[in-house]
Amino acid sequence: MPDSLIWTGCMVLSFDLLLAFTLFAFVTSITPGPNNMMLLASGVNFGFSRTLPHMLGISIGFFVLVLAVGFGLGSVFKAWPLLYTILRYVGAAYLLYLAWKIATSGPASDNVDSQGKPLSFMSAALFQWVNPKA
Repeated sequence: MPDSLIWTGCMVLSFDLLLAFTLFAFVTSITPGPNNMMLLASGVNFGFSRTLPHMLGISIGFFVLVLAVGFGLGSVFKAWPLLYTILRYVGAAYLLYLAWKIATSGPASDNVDSQGKPLSFMSAALFQWVNPKA
């Protein structure tokens, strides 16, 4: 087997393809998106320690999403296209809901609501499944 190929168990990836995927994953993980904006707001409003579960939820949720795709979630969507369509509409509806909540919220007040809570670990992990950037 040539040195430029990497055996992954099911298929062989060229080093160029692996490098391209790695660079793509890195760039998309550091550019602003829904996760970055939510973490920024949560960190500013609640501090680092209270935002840590949110941050870990994003990391673990994205990892599980990548594993699911790697183990054949795409094949499931090809076999049942209706399931993929439903997931797309649920994701779009959730994003519209978030946009509506932001658009109709009142002006930001100077005092932070002490009753507010950052996104939980599970909520952040599940958000990855409807995040268009993920």
